[in-house]
Formats: sequence, structure tokens, C-alpha cells
Amino acid sequence: MPVPFCDPVGSRQVSSLARSKPLIGIPADRRVLGPHPYHCVGEKYIDAIANAARCSPALIPASGDQIDVDSVLECFDGVLLTGSYSNVQPHYYSGPPSDPGTLHDPHRDATTLAMVPKLVAGGIPLLAICRGFQEVNVAFGGTLWQKVQDVPGLRDHREDKEDPLERQYGPAHEVELVDGGVLHRLAGRNVVRVNSLHEQGARELGAGLEVEARSLAAEGRHADALAALPPGFRTEASLLRELARDRPPERALSAVPRNLLRLYVSAYQSRLFN
Repeated sequence: MPVPFCDPVGSRQVSSLARSKPLIGIPADRRVLGPHPYHCVGEKYIDAIANAARCSPALIPASGDQIDVDSVLECFDGVLLTGSYSNVQPHYYSGPPSDPGTLHDPHRDATTLAMVPKLVAGGIPLLAICRGFQEVNVAFGGTLWQKVQDVPGLRDHREDKEDPLERQYGPAHEVELVDGGVLHRLAGRNVVRVNSLHEQGARELGAGLEVEARSLAAEGRHADALAALPPGFRTEASLLRELARDRPPERALSAVPRNLLRLYVSAYQSRLFN
């Protein structure tokens, strides 16, 4: 039997109002440390939710079908899908077998891929970063390149592990924002410098997803941002220009963007009170 996260007595709106801060769920990675499995999340993501978004982070164990996904919708006011060193297993998108030594996380796959469509259908604010980005695409039936650096015409988005972290995660290349898209309205310009560190990348888009930005590499173009605004999120689109006003777009779109986190919180507030 799936284990509920909380007792969903009464509506989610009532329980949310009783909290001083929105509660954001972060699905964990499953790692074996020594002889024991652990469920863990990178501290940078927890800090972003706690300090930048001013919300309360809570880890969701990567327990697959042991989790009652519907109870997650009752408990949490939003979900953050984080980056990870592991790749989505190729059988979920009918891809060829991974190269030997590729790190996979079957428990996270089983947890997040079942969760994403329900989150979007339920209008729960969802922010997906790095691996989470790939998970969203696969959850809606999209496919992935397993190693974009090996695909002719696509740029190498891997970090140089010898560089200090501030350089690894610093703005690395330009992307063109799709005219009229969510990111275009947020940034107020057509081209921005961003950072993207990954091997897997979106190949065919999942149902209902739209390209928001493309890499401006001389050797080719690659979808770097997707958007799936569920019904009821139109209020947030109208707030984008206000959120971006008087803020440098480069800062807003690098690392974990503060403006996007604020948009994420406003999406939660709109869903709660509208």
C-alpha cells in the first residue's frame, strides 16, 4: 500500500492557510553510501527554497510506488525537481541502452515520472532544474538525447570539473528566448547569457510542452527551456514584467533565478486564493 505523506483531512487550501510559509516538496535522489541506501538532496536546492523563495523545504523520499502521489498534492504547496548526477533511464522514452557506467536512479525515476503529470494537472506550482527538466519532458512522452556533446550540431554542455564552482556555474553561453514566451516576458530581451550543465537533453518535446529558449551556439541549436503553464496560471504570466522590472536579466536567469522563484511563489498564492 502506498504510504500517505499526511492526513488529507479537509482541503489543501485550509491546511496551507494554517502554515506561516508555503511548504515545498523536493523529491530526493537515492544513493548507497557504504552498505546503506540514503535519500538525499543537494544543499544548494534546499537553501534556494528556504532563503531565496522564503518557503519551507521538505524532502520527498524516492520510494516509487510506495508513495501515495495524491497525498503529495494534498500536503505540498509546490514541488521542486532538482538536478542530479544520475540520468533518466532510457527505457522510459524508448531510447537505446545507456553506455556502461552511466549513473541511474530507478527509485527517483519511479517517483518523479509518476508525480509530474498529476502536479501539472492539479495546478501545483512546479519548478524543474537540470535532471528535473528532463524528467518533465519524459513524463509527458518526450524523448532525450543521452549525450548532447556526441550529437553533430549540438554544443557540449558539460562542466570542466577542474574549474572552481563559481566558474562551473557561471554564465557560459547565450540563449535566444522565444518571442512572447514566459522567459522572454520575464527577461524583457531576446538574448541572455545562461549556464546549463548536462549531458542529457530534450530531443522530442512531450505533449503540451513548448520551447522557451534555444542555445545560440554556432554549431547548432538546442532546446534549453520548456514551459507548460496549466489552466489557472494565466495570472502569473501577467505578473512577469513586474517581477523583472529593474532587475538585471543575467542575474534573473542564472543559477536558481530569484525572479523565477518569486514567480513560483506567486503561482502558489494565486492557486490558493483565486
